[in-house]
Amino acid sequence: MRVELLTVGDELLLGDTVNGNAAWLGRRLTDHGLEVTRSVVVGDELDVIVEAVTEALGRADAVITTGGLGPTNDDVTRDALAKAAGVVLVRDPVLERRLRERVAAAGRELRPMALRMADVPEGAGLLANSAGSAPGLRVRLPGGTVYALPGVPSEMRTIMEEVVLPELTGVARSRGHDLPQARRVLRTAGIWESELAAALAPVEALDGVAVAYLPAPAEVRVRVTAAPDRLDDVERRVRGLLGPDAVYGVDDETLDRVVHRLLAERSATVATAESLTGGLIGAELTGMPGSSATYAGGMVTYSTLLKQTMLGVPADLLARHGAVHPDVAAAMASGVRERLGATYGVAVTGVAGPDPQDGRPVGTVFVGVAGPEGPPVVIEPRLPVPGTGAEARGMIRRMTVVHALELLRRVLLGLPVRWEAALGGGDAREDREV
Repeated sequence: MRVELLTVGDELLLGDTVNGNAAWLGRRLTDHGLEVTRSVVVGDELDVIVEAVTEALGRADAVITTGGLGPTNDDVTRDALAKAAGVVLVRDPVLERRLRERVAAAGRELRPMALRMADVPEGAGLLANSAGSAPGLRVRLPGGTVYALPGVPSEMRTIMEEVVLPELTGVARSRGHDLPQARRVLRTAGIWESELAAALAPVEALDGVAVAYLPAPAEVRVRVTAAPDRLDDVERRVRGLLGPDAVYGVDDETLDRVVHRLLAERSATVATAESLTGGLIGAELTGMPGSSATYAGGMVTYSTLLKQTMLGVPADLLARHGAVHPDVAAAMASGVRERLGATYGVAVTGVAGPDPQDGRPVGTVFVGVAGPEGPPVVIEPRLPVPGTGAEARGMIRRMTVVHALELLRRVLLGLPVRWEAALGGGDAREDREV
C-alpha cells in the first residue's frame, strides 16, 4: 500500500523548523509494512495544498498531511481539503461544545477564532485527538483517502498510533498485501559507514534481507529488515561479521543508557572533566531517570589555568605541550576521578575550531578514561572536519561526546580499544596502540 506524506507550514518550507514529523511518520509507516513513496513540504497557501493533495492521490493510495489545522488565519489545510473535495466547511456542534468546555476548564476566555477548529469539510470523518484540541480529519477523495493531522508532534503521534496506523494496516491486509517484515536497528560507534558496508556485504546479498545504514556524528545505526522468523539469524550474522564488541545497543538502546546500565550493574560512578565539549558529556549522562546513582558530577575546565588549579594537571606538562595533548587528557581524567570521588573519570580536550590551538589542527581531540583497572586509557579519534564555522564546531563536539561514551563503555566491559591511535600514560606517541 503506497502512502505519500504532505507536511504543511511556511516555517518548515523556509527552514525555521526542522521537519521531525515527516521523519517520524516515515519510520512508523515503514514499521507497519506500508510503502512511503514520497514526502513533500508546502507552505500555508490554499491552492498549493489543493494541488499537492490532488497530485499525490494520483500516485498513492493514501495521503497523510500534518499541519494547518489550528485556529489562525494561516491554518488553511481544512479549507484546502474542502476545496479539493468540492464541498463546504460546516461547523460540527460536538466539536464546538468540546472546545468551549476545554477552554472553560483551563480558566481562559474563548476567542472566536478558536472555533475555526470546529469547522470540517462536509462529509469528512473525525479522528479523535486525545492529546489536544484540533481533531484529525479523514477526507475521501476520488483518488483515495487523505488523513489530515495536527502539526503538534504529540497530537499527530497520538492520532497516528490510535487511529490511522490501525486503519491503514487493516486496509492493506484486506487488499492482500504482505504482512510487514520485521526490522531491527543495531547501533555502532566509532566505526566508519564504509567499513560497516564492506563487512556486511554478505548479509546484503541474502534474498529477502534489506540493510540500511543510518549515519550520525561518530555513530552508524544498521537497520536490518527481514521476515520475522529470520530476523534473529540475520542479527547473529551481522554481529559475527562485525565482531562481538562492535554493536553497543539494539533499537532504542542509546549509548548513554548503555553506559548508565553498565555503571549501575557495577555500583560504579563516573565524573567528567570537559574542555571543548563544555558540559555536553555531563548533560548526556544525566538525561535518563536514575542517573544520580551513576553520575557523580563534572568540571568544565575550559581554560588552561583551570585544568591546572581544579584538576591538578601538572604546570610543566601544560607549559611543554599545551592543553591539547594525550597526557593532559590522562591527567584530567585522573584528577576529576580523585577530586569528585568517582569510580571512573572521563576527560576530553581538543580543538573544536575555528582556529588551531597549541599547534594542533581543528578536529584534534584526546579522550581519556581513568579507572581502578590500571593507568588511564587515552585515545585520539580521527575526526573528520565537516566543513567550517559553527556547524563544523558543533559536529566535532558531538563526535567527541560519542567517542568519550564509547571509550567508557569499552573500559567498563574490558574490551579492546578500536581506534587507530590509542595512547597510554607517560610520554605517549600517536603510533602507540593499546
